[in-house]
Amino acid sequence: MHNIIFPMLLKTAPASFDDERYIFQPKIDGHRAIIKHHNGETRIFTRHGTEVTRYYPELWDVPVLDDVILDGEIACHDESGAINFELMQARFAIKNRVKIKAAMLHSPVTFYAFDIIVLNGRDLRMLPLTDRQRILADVYGESVHFRTLLTVDSTGNALFGAIKARNMEGIVAKKKESVYVSKRSSNWLKIINWTYADVYITGCLKQEFGWLAAVHGDGGRLRPAGVIKLGVPPIAKKAFKSVVEPLVIGEDNTNVYLEPKIRIRVKMRNWTQAGLLRAPSFVEFIVS
Repeated sequence: MHNIIFPMLLKTAPASFDDERYIFQPKIDGHRAIIKHHNGETRIFTRHGTEVTRYYPELWDVPVLDDVILDGEIACHDESGAINFELMQARFAIKNRVKIKAAMLHSPVTFYAFDIIVLNGRDLRMLPLTDRQRILADVYGESVHFRTLLTVDSTGNALFGAIKARNMEGIVAKKKESVYVSKRSSNWLKIINWTYADVYITGCLKQEFGWLAAVHGDGGRLRPAGVIKLGVPPIAKKAFKSVVEPLVIGEDNTNVYLEPKIRIRVKMRNWTQAGLLRAPSFVEFIVS
């Protein structure tokens, strides 16, 4: 069968939009995967080409009659039915066969197919997205562990509003005429439903750039909330460096600790179950 095909990756758009040239889909908060089904055998690969077939036995029985290569996202759902990235991370970390079998019961995965790359040996990548979508609908059947994505034509703003109301990750905008390329492309865009928070900088890393962040916890005391490494422009780093020295209160082998006098606003994917910022990115200093 075909060699490993790497997935088409997304660029980022700053906001949702309406455009007749696009379709819009929910962005699934899971792990990207390429599934190959050939002669009754299934193989599953990560976006980096690592085979993870044995991790997900519930995905071995792909609901297709044909030989296919599918692109999609593997996700876990919590007890409420909501997609939960932390559950997916925990499931992916399980390597023991016995524990994987148990996880199929308490943390089963679902594959959300959103593209078809190969059908019965025919490479479909140079077809327009709309043609590939029609082929996918014809050959792929949903089941307990296999689903398709809601697809909305032209009206991205309405879909983003619905996604935001449900506190989901965001949406994806795809040009209807886009061909499939194994690289990041402006023809596929992600629009993230960011969560914002105001945090205190309580220290900085020694070995690499990073600001220790804290927020008020129970009782009003500050508690650790993660490390800010992303989105900080050179001018912000320079401004921080110019005022930080008088705030130093101690250090150890890895961190310098500061009085919590500097506040910043960050954007992030969401709060983790442990109360940490997930993938936080600097937005601005808060001057009061």
